Amino acid sequence: MVLKIKDLPKEERPYEKLAYYGVEALSNEELLAILLKTGYRDISSKDLANILLKKAGSVVGLTQLKYSELCKIKGIGMSKAAILLATFELAKRVELARVQIKKHKLNSSKMVFEYYASKIGNKKQEHFYVVYLDNAKKIIDDKLLFIGTINYSVVHPREVFKEAYLLSASALICVHNHPSGNVFPSPEDLKLTNDLAQVGHILGIKLLDHIIIGNKQYYSLLENGDLKS
Repeated sequence: MVLKIKDLPKEERPYEKLAYYGVEALSNEELLAILLKTGYRDISSKDLANILLKKAGSVVGLTQLKYSELCKIKGIGMSKAAILLATFELAKRVELARVQIKKHKLNSSKMVFEYYASKIGNKKQEHFYVVYLDNAKKIIDDKLLFIGTINYSVVHPREVFKEAYLLSASALICVHNHPSGNVFPSPEDLKLTNDLAQVGHILGIKLLDHIIIGNKQYYSLLENGDLKS
């Protein structure tokens, strides 16, 4: 007997699982099943997704499949093939944009927001990134240093500036998200920013900004006068 998606417990169905636990909790097979929507006869969308993954050989292999190859897979067809290829192409372009930002000079907090909103904007826990820059304010690298509630006891300047020295950075920008969607800084955010700015002044590595992301918007502590330029 073939087990259909509708026969699974609600929390194990791809759509419901995404709603309950977030998109990161889904397997590759489940993500593909959502894109495919349906299977055929006794083959569920999850079964069809598994067939597709085996055909590709890996997740990366999916992006190498051609339109004609996808159309030949039973249950895919022209419409689903187009949806899959469009999704894979968008994924490529997003990744390319992320790689290319390291070649650019950071000129505004909005630029930082647009890059990190896709990375941490929908996270259910706070993620604290530090962006390390050279003398020309070009990105050298970024580091995810902490996950969880942000406070001084967790985010210690020692860890932030240790990476700066390892990368020979001249400046840095802190970025973290508020899962609640409220982007206004908490007292802990303000204290942490002040502490990092003071340590950076002593070490000669300037804190340029601290940006809080949530609910498709952001708050720049520099732009709002909470951090002295």
